[in-house]
Amino acid sequence: MPHLMAGEMEELHKQVPLWDIVDFHELKRRFKFKNFAEALAFVNKVGALAESESHHPTITFGWGYAEITLFTHAVDGLSENDFILAAKIDRL
Repeated sequence: MPHLMAGEMEELHKQVPLWDIVDFHELKRRFKFKNFAEALAFVNKVGALAESESHHPTITFGWGYAEITLFTHAVDGLSENDFILAAKIDRL
C-alpha cells in the first residue's frame, strides 16, 4: 500500500479532525486526563487495540496526558490504516 498523497490525507482528516497531520508524515493527538491512573488506563486500552490491529503507534504519557503518534513504517508516511486506527482510538 503506498503512502497517501496530501489531498487524500486532507479528505480522511475530516473524519478525525482532532488529530494533527504533522509534515504530511504522521498523525498526532494529545489527550488530557485528570491524573496518572486515567492516562495509564487509556494507554493500556490503546495498546490492546493497536496489538489487535497489528498497527503500533508511538505512545508517550505521564501525569494527566497521553500523546499518540501514528504513521506506517512500511511506507514511511501515512496510510489509510493510520486514519482508521485514529478513529478507533477516538472511540475509546
